[in-house]
Amino acid sequence: MADIVKQILAKPIQLADQVTKASEDVNYNRTECVEIKAKTEKLAGLLRQAARASSDLYERPTRRIIDDTEQVLDKALSLVIKCRANGLRRVFTIIPQAAFRKTSQQLENSIGDVSWLLRVSTPADDRDDEYLGLPPIAANEPILCLIWEQIAILCSGSVEERTDSAASLVSLARDNDRYGKLIIEEGGIAPLLKLAKEGRMEGQENAARAIGLLGRDPESVEQIVNAGVCSVFAKILKEGHMKVQVVVAWAISELAVNHPKCQDHFVQNNTIRLLVRHLAFETIQEHSKYAIVSKQGMSIHTMIMANSNPITGNNAGQRTEDDHDKHFNSQIARPMSTEPSQMHNVVTNTLALKTHSNSNHNAPNQTTNHAKTDPHQTNLKPNHHHHHHHHSNQVLAGGSIKGRELEDPATKAQMKAMAARALWHLCAGNVSICKSITESRALLCFAVLLEKGADEVQYNSSMALMEIAAVAEQNAELRRSAFKPTSPACKAVVDQFLKIIEKANSDLLIPCVRAIGNLARTFRATETRMIPPLVRLLEDKEPEIMREVVIALTKFAETDNFLHVFHSKAIIDSGGARHLIQLVYFGEQMVQPLALILLGYIALHVPDNEALAQAEVLIVIEWASKQGHFMQDRLIDTLLTDAKQKLELYQSRGSRGYH
Repeated sequence: MADIVKQILAKPIQLADQVTKASEDVNYNRTECVEIKAKTEKLAGLLRQAARASSDLYERPTRRIIDDTEQVLDKALSLVIKCRANGLRRVFTIIPQAAFRKTSQQLENSIGDVSWLLRVSTPADDRDDEYLGLPPIAANEPILCLIWEQIAILCSGSVEERTDSAASLVSLARDNDRYGKLIIEEGGIAPLLKLAKEGRMEGQENAARAIGLLGRDPESVEQIVNAGVCSVFAKILKEGHMKVQVVVAWAISELAVNHPKCQDHFVQNNTIRLLVRHLAFETIQEHSKYAIVSKQGMSIHTMIMANSNPITGNNAGQRTEDDHDKHFNSQIARPMSTEPSQMHNVVTNTLALKTHSNSNHNAPNQTTNHAKTDPHQTNLKPNHHHHHHHHSNQVLAGGSIKGRELEDPATKAQMKAMAARALWHLCAGNVSICKSITESRALLCFAVLLEKGADEVQYNSSMALMEIAAVAEQNAELRRSAFKPTSPACKAVVDQFLKIIEKANSDLLIPCVRAIGNLARTFRATETRMIPPLVRLLEDKEPEIMREVVIALTKFAETDNFLHVFHSKAIIDSGGARHLIQLVYFGEQMVQPLALILLGYIALHVPDNEALAQAEVLIVIEWASKQGHFMQDRLIDTLLTDAKQKLELYQSRGSRGYH
């Protein structure tokens, strides 16, 4: 850095010396040249001072200011050389006085710019407390110089000054996307990461918040990731203060949602495991013994299922829904009752098995140190309390479980909310991350939080589960491993989905409906309990909700689902045909074609059903076949043609009086 700055300064220093020397031997306009010489000598002194302090100079404004200064000195040299002309050349050389005034003013501006550069780059201990102001170069773009000043303070200021500068960058990044890009372009990421790694709690919060706000587009996130944000954030999640960890988890979610390709970078730094550990703190009993098992160990689901009665061979496939419920209820009590909650019992049984396994196999490494903090930032605003006034629990390192336990409940809830939010965006569309999450204790955590968490925690948990289910829908291996029908963790999650769907008045309704639809291929033929509550949502609900319900039911009834016949019958038995007919005739535009597709699948798969005959579905399909806006869709065209042929084999319009 120092060598680069010295190279930048070499030429303008040489130009300044040439201007000074040329000003001593002029033939006319001596007064003006003397003034130029004086200002050039002052500027040269400042440039030499800058060269001596090159290691402290902030490179970005140095380049801009020195480039402008070099141009000014070049023009000044040309002007002074003209004043040395004599004889005939002097007769034909006309130099207006305005040129001297302009050059003198430009030299004055350069003096102001270099003086500002030296002041802003001076370490805090050596700098006076005077206001730095804005240099003349800021006349056209004052925000740029404000950003320079704040970044320079981040590089060389005191702890308090760096904290305040990070807060200023937060305000700039929040106000305007362009300001955020300028902060990145002017080299603001590196000092922000340094502050996040080494600063006090408030400074770390401000730095993490600024980084989250700066990652608003893929290009910006790429630069932030390349600067090393993943390792810094992972270290904070492992050892930092709770309130800082809250902001870090939020920032991770922002970076992931704006550039999904950064997901794998966070995985490489163990971020998923750290976030799950935060999610599990005080969510699952005996969390400190509940380690995420390595590839050589058992998964959480394996341990849970090993604690239940083994099911092997053909008997597993012959197990009925009643048998499964009886088996599961023996392990899990009903939630919200006077007995322990179902999640509590699942975890208790699992941990008992794990303890037994550890004692048998002499595997002390199974129990890992869950040294983690649960920081809190309710509105993600800067904390203006002085660090030395914090209570002892806030000073405890993030690795102290006692430190986490002493945090206030609001902070703990916010930590869970942000951890769930980060996992939600990190797992979106990523099979390996979803597999890592489902192999940990996260499914159990999400199930507990859906039942008992605060509103924001519940919402973020439901969105995370929805994303995992969406990936599982497209990946058979993940679907089989994470959402086995015999898995108590999976069943606990589905139970919470169904409770939310049955209440039908929650902000969680749409993500839960989508998740159930995504898991449609995981349910057995006898497990139809999710169909009736979905069908009930087709009556007098908002169009957005009915649209999602129809899409979810279609995943149960479509031909690609091996159990489509069973599910189609369940939809009919729940009164689905009547609701779908109403939607086809009178539904909103966003719902009509989807309802028609679902009705077509049902008619195609169970054309001999008496309920379809009573509901006169054949008439509906014939009517829809004549509507041009429906038949433009190739799927609808093919589906209605096949369904009509099947229905005509079993149903007759004439026998019911239609002509």
